[in-house]
Amino acid sequence: MIKAVVFDLDGLLLDTEKLLIKFWVRSANEAGFPMTRENALVLRSMHKSFAVPYLKELFGEDFDYIKIRSRRMELMKSYLADNPLELKRGAVELLEFLKKEKIPAAVCTATDYDRAAEYLKTTGIFGYFDRIISATMVEKGKPMPDVYLYAAKELGLKPQECIALEDSPNGVKSAASAGFITVMVPDLTDPDEELNKIIFKKADSLIDVIDIIGSI
Repeated sequence: MIKAVVFDLDGLLLDTEKLLIKFWVRSANEAGFPMTRENALVLRSMHKSFAVPYLKELFGEDFDYIKIRSRRMELMKSYLADNPLELKRGAVELLEFLKKEKIPAAVCTATDYDRAAEYLKTTGIFGYFDRIISATMVEKGKPMPDVYLYAAKELGLKPQECIALEDSPNGVKSAASAGFITVMVPDLTDPDEELNKIIFKKADSLIDVIDIIGSI
């Protein structure tokens, strides 16, 4: 029996991953580095400890991760000042289902707590969640399992009693290696052969997760 559902944030609950990719590329290009969309896709949910060596290997030791990431965040903030945050299809329906069934829900994200809480409040879904877990709360973020293991501990549950919903490879690897029943809801890319081996199911949208929960 499923005792909790743990959600990623960007690209899973919020339609923001496409913006993060766009602004990673723009901020790096502004700084003189030829980052492409394909390069930026690798960064989805990737912790700084993995992102920095990845980017320096691609673009050299002069790649200033902190400065370029700060510019990416500035571009994102400017965009959101004029454009509303959008929920992914089926988010409210799934959260209402979990509320009705009395299944706890949590967020497990690479985004810092304050920004995650702000986004959830802005979109009107903050109240659905029992916990908001940020990778800043653990030593090693995604794709390592630490943040999901911490989420299970906070919920007072075993990992195998929980479903994790993820849209990115780094998120999937984090949840699966922590022992969660991992469902991928693809956003910008579909699961490859490696990911297909470690996910429980692929869902076309969050609405489809309702049936997956019912089948377990």
